[in-house]
Amino acid sequence: MSDMTLFKNNPLVNSDLFKSLQEMNKNLAGGSTGSGVRRISIKGGRFRLIVGGEQVSVSKNSEMNIIVVNAAPISRTYYEGAYDPEKTAAPSCWSTDSTVPSKDVPADQRQAPRCADCKMNIKGSGQGESRACRFSQRLAITLEGKPDEIYQMQLPATSIFGEAKGNNMGMQAYAKFLNAHNTPAIAVLTEMRFDENNETPKLFFKPLRSLDEDELDAAVKAKESEAAIKAITMTVSQADAKPSEGYLTKTTSNDIEIEDDEEVEAPKKAAKKETAVVEVKDTNLKSIVSAWDDE
Repeated sequence: MSDMTLFKNNPLVNSDLFKSLQEMNKNLAGGSTGSGVRRISIKGGRFRLIVGGEQVSVSKNSEMNIIVVNAAPISRTYYEGAYDPEKTAAPSCWSTDSTVPSKDVPADQRQAPRCADCKMNIKGSGQGESRACRFSQRLAITLEGKPDEIYQMQLPATSIFGEAKGNNMGMQAYAKFLNAHNTPAIAVLTEMRFDENNETPKLFFKPLRSLDEDELDAAVKAKESEAAIKAITMTVSQADAKPSEGYLTKTTSNDIEIEDDEEVEAPKKAAKKETAVVEVKDTNLKSIVSAWDDE
């Protein structure tokens, strides 16, 4: 038989049962249901779209317009031992909230009761002056004009922390800026762009415009979708690799890639005054963008 016509006229083909049975094919072919996760990598200082574990495009632009539909708390991962590019392994210890080890971390692998007291959180515990335990944050985003395609992004520490300098803001400073203007990130079209003066991939964020009614409705629906929740959920298999001097690549069921980062100062909770960036009651985004440009 030269083609698959065996089930051509069989009504079973379009049934939910038949479709569920086809899921086994993914295992037989060496794949998994998690391999279909879309993600955006910033490896090499370029935006790379990854679908089903395969790179499908590389952007020539240094910026990309996105909508942040969901976000996980800042997390941490620690890998024991020297990096071996030929091997992948789960982290020794990890935290989904950067405060205490995850409840899933075996007791004998926990480095400390609290992340703040951990010796792996001390400068110099990693390579050079870096910390052995690294910060990162997972986002669920959509691209401008493509509300049905949810992508996962994993931000390294340099794209999260740091003081705002004019138009240059990491994600934490950007979120504080929006908070000061009573504007949720999900209601804004955000531009993310590379810091071209940084040797390792580092992103800055700024608001472009408010979403229109249809865009906002789609973003709100996407926020609680299965794809968005999966994009921001950390599991041991999602952290299945060890850090390298350049990039940390993992080939696991969810096919996540974490870009390595330079050392940055950990956030200081005492710095409450940072939240008062600008005291403005006008929630019109034009005034927000204007305020941004004036800084």
